[in-house]
Amino acid sequence: MQNLRSVTLAAAGIVVLAIAAAFTVSLTLIAGAVLTLTLAARMLTARPKKAPVYAKAKTEGREMRVWNDGRGTIIDL
Repeated sequence: MQNLRSVTLAAAGIVVLAIAAAFTVSLTLIAGAVLTLTLAARMLTARPKKAPVYAKAKTEGREMRVWNDGRGTIIDL
């Protein structure tokens, strides 16, 4: 009788450990799937980089200024 009880308790312990391991693995897989889907969604919905805008000087009513300060000619566009 004592031997049968020990075998039963050992089997129950192994079953509990197997259930805990399966639960841990399933939670890990679920977390990995959620993170993968989140990263994939962010990659697919990413906005393209905006092209840089370059400023151009207005030429209306402004003339080019050229002068010499003794060290070289300066041209102000």
